[in-house]
Amino acid sequence: MRSMLAKTPRHFEKLDRRLVRKVSRLPHGSHDDFFRNLSAAANHGKLWIGIAAGLALVPGKTRRAALHGLLAQGVASAVTNVVFKSLLPRQRPLPEHLPTFRFVNPQPTSSSMPSGHSASAVAFAVGVGLVRPALGAALAPVAAGVAYSRVHTGAHWPSDVFFGSAIGAGAALVTRRWWPVRPPFPAVRRTPVEANRLPDGEGLGIAVNTLGGSYADQTAAALQEVFPKAYIKEVQAGEDVDAEIQAVARREGIKALGVWGGDGTVGTAAAAAVEHSLPLLVLPGGTLNHFARDAGTPTLQAAVDAATRGEAARADIGHVAVERGLPDDPVRQHLTMLNTASIGLYPNLVRRREQLQPALGKPLAGVVAMFRTFAAGTPSTLVVDGVRHKLWILYVGRGRYYPRDHAPLVRPVLDDGVLDLRMITADESFARLRLLWAVLTGTVATSGITHLREATRIRVEPAGPTMVLAVDGEVMPGVRAVEFSVQPGGLVYYTPREQD
Repeated sequence: MRSMLAKTPRHFEKLDRRLVRKVSRLPHGSHDDFFRNLSAAANHGKLWIGIAAGLALVPGKTRRAALHGLLAQGVASAVTNVVFKSLLPRQRPLPEHLPTFRFVNPQPTSSSMPSGHSASAVAFAVGVGLVRPALGAALAPVAAGVAYSRVHTGAHWPSDVFFGSAIGAGAALVTRRWWPVRPPFPAVRRTPVEANRLPDGEGLGIAVNTLGGSYADQTAAALQEVFPKAYIKEVQAGEDVDAEIQAVARREGIKALGVWGGDGTVGTAAAAAVEHSLPLLVLPGGTLNHFARDAGTPTLQAAVDAATRGEAARADIGHVAVERGLPDDPVRQHLTMLNTASIGLYPNLVRRREQLQPALGKPLAGVVAMFRTFAAGTPSTLVVDGVRHKLWILYVGRGRYYPRDHAPLVRPVLDDGVLDLRMITADESFARLRLLWAVLTGTVATSGITHLREATRIRVEPAGPTMVLAVDGEVMPGVRAVEFSVQPGGLVYYTPREQD
């Protein structure tokens, strides 16, 4: 066995020299310039980056194929140049092995084994093909041409090319589960109910909270034009938002409560609507309009249509019982949660993602935001339903959000009766490295650091004195304990039905 292994390199060497001699006997022609230029185009992955940029212009699977191709190409290049070229030093072909007119000049000075160009070419083509087989087949001749060009120009021995190609194919296969394609989101489902019709806003009371902005008067005036018969109350800077919304809900003749403002204001209005048994009309007046989007009223016109026709549905609401103050003199506060709550680094992550999204797009902005957040952040120690954890993020959604990973975006059903609990833990060894690796590879959802479950009641306490809690975007410091629960079908909200 030892003698066979010892002779193997000499067998390869003989085969390499035999194949190079065959290449050297090829007649001189325009193909020499073609392969020299093709080889140069692939230097530093420029050819594949250019092709990927073109493919990325087509959304959907084509764009994802380009991403996977670049990911595989980057891994193959790193493994080849950083690992194997150091472990397997080998001299490149000499000028006497090929005609001068064919020999690449200047010749690379790194180890000949393995071929980095071949590894990158095959990795990109196979990576693209695993997502879009037709595109992979179209790229295969280009990748093969680049690989052969390294022998044709004397930059590598044939065995270098074969080994590099194997590394490239392996890199594409290893990364095929990185950044997996998300399954389609479930269809939107509503539980319809009848509500008061509000033609021209008759019987509608609207609380407008622009946070004291300079356009408050213009907003109220514009809403009055849309709902000429509605009562509209502007919440002025310094006024108690809760008290003003309650005053609107108690006003004589009010059949429905409308709200214009951010998610925190919408939550306050929802609590008042439930208390006074009024349907809620959510107008898209906030920065993100999470509930308005999920409720089917992301535009003012959609809200007007639903209110005019009296089309509504039921939604669950979340109750948040918060304990603050001194241990021997606690202060208990009860909040309504329509969307989400979080403890830990999640608010910082969302803020960074939103800042980067206009320039980078949502997927890349999410990756960069996670790297920045987790590289500098520290985990919190919390007790969740009696179990102690070190956590980067604790996230609670009122309702089942999708995708089912660390980056929830869409909530198709508003009355599923559950709380969506997601935790990214730091309990494991090398917690930060594992987290950053999962972010890099897009495998946070399947990593052992991510824990997903559903519940109807959740209790969270800090291991230390207090914690910071965010509920529907409103930040609350000094929290000693918090308990989340669900009131099924507690809220009636206006939402347009599909018209025949």
